[in-house]
Amino acid sequence: MELNKQEVPNATLILVFGILSLVGCCCYGILGVVFGIITIVISNKAMAIYNANPEMYYGYQNVKIGRILAIIGLVLSAVFLITIILFFIFNGGTEGIMELQKEIMEQQGL
Repeated sequence: MELNKQEVPNATLILVFGILSLVGCCCYGILGVVFGIITIVISNKAMAIYNANPEMYYGYQNVKIGRILAIIGLVLSAVFLITIILFFIFNGGTEGIMELQKEIMEQQGL
């Protein structure tokens, strides 16, 4: 590694946000979508900077991994979010969910 090489801008941030995007899909999908979109936008800028002058930077692997994690997190979050929205639509909103919950409790004898 040469002395004048620098880390790709925001490489660590991209990796962290990619991980948060993947973890965020468990939070009703909203956080996963937010972190996924932010990560993809930042990684596009970092990739453009790296591709303009690759011999000047190191740490590109973090950008690639963070971007892949963000894409996976974004897809999982979007699927989860759409599933929740469809569940509310087809089950009559919160009233339908309350009825479903009552039925389950009656079946369990509670």
